Amino acid sequence: MTPGARRALAAASRLFYERGIHAVGVDLIAAEAGVTKKTLYDRFGSKEQIVVEYLADRDERWRTYVMERLEAAGPDAGDRVRAVFDASREWMDDNSPKGCAMVNAHAEISDSAHPAYAIITGQKQWMLRLFTDLAPEQARTLMLLHEGALVAHGLRVLPDPIGYARDRAAELVGGKGA
Repeated sequence: MTPGARRALAAASRLFYERGIHAVGVDLIAAEAGVTKKTLYDRFGSKEQIVVEYLADRDERWRTYVMERLEAAGPDAGDRVRAVFDASREWMDDNSPKGCAMVNAHAEISDSAHPAYAIITGQKQWMLRLFTDLAPEQARTLMLLHEGALVAHGLRVLPDPIGYARDRAAELVGGKGA
């Protein structure tokens, strides 16, 4: 990827998250990145593809972030579940003050034919598989606790919703320290 394309993707990522996908046009992305619209279209082909690359990059970074924390958590199921929720809290504080980017993107992209839709739903399916691997009997409940906590975190209505969900998840799964 060229330096201009990297700047464009970085600008698009910031703008899409802060303002919303539909509210941001290619003119603004180009201006923020210091590139021409031609550069955007030459590299990405369409705004849809910029959205796809924004979400794919965010998803890849998220998965890596979670897996690093799981590796450090050790074998105990309770510790591993807590590690996912702890990673979520840290990620949200550092990267997602307005809530989960995938949930926010889904609010704007609900058409299953949109090329970004598979990335959005794919991340949530990955999270369900992750919870299934960690605690098969409680996976659906863990997923609902996790997703609800992410939404509540973005809304800022409850104090520390991810911490609360983490504690409920740990009670559900058991393990040492629960």
